[in-house]
Amino acid sequence: MSTPETERVRRIWEKLAPKYDKLIKFPERWLFAGGRDWVCSQATGNVLEIAVGTGRNFEHYPADVRLTGIDLSESMVGIAKRTAESLGRQADLRVGDAQALDFPPGSFDTVVCTLSLCSVPDDRKAVGEVSRVLRPGGRFLLLEHVASPRCTVRAIQRILDLITVRLEGDHLVREPLVHLREEGFEVERLKRLKWGVVERVAARKPIVARPS
Repeated sequence: MSTPETERVRRIWEKLAPKYDKLIKFPERWLFAGGRDWVCSQATGNVLEIAVGTGRNFEHYPADVRLTGIDLSESMVGIAKRTAESLGRQADLRVGDAQALDFPPGSFDTVVCTLSLCSVPDDRKAVGEVSRVLRPGGRFLLLEHVASPRCTVRAIQRILDLITVRLEGDHLVREPLVHLREEGFEVERLKRLKWGVVERVAARKPIVARPS
């Protein structure tokens, strides 16, 4: 069942969808350059992209992956479908909630998430869902802006966070690695850039389940 905060975020992204590509261009050049390719080029097999947005990752995937994408915003999904068509990319694109993925356990070899956990109301729940739908040994590939380890930078982020969460549902001081480790993911590759604000992660779900 959708929460009031999830519905608020859905409305925000419905409004932002038509202008998202224009708004993200500068941050991608300044903060996230090369990040989409770093993440998507590692994807293999049956791939799920959560919060697929307008499909900005599509051109970076290997040609042989089988791509499924979900997004909370119907308008975003509509744009993503047009992007896929323009690139000749086959993809199953649908409206969906990262906090409650409508797929059986172990459905995917790879899950990709770029610049999106920051806007999921309950990012802890989303990471749990990623773990559930990944097969044992599957990989979670992540590009995100996160809380900087530098005290001065983090202090600025906390101030800005008061504004961005209220206006855009965008959280600036989250730490996804904490949730990944709680779920038992094994971090294979980790890069922190731009004063530690940008994080690139390649993590693997253990083949052997953790004891309960």
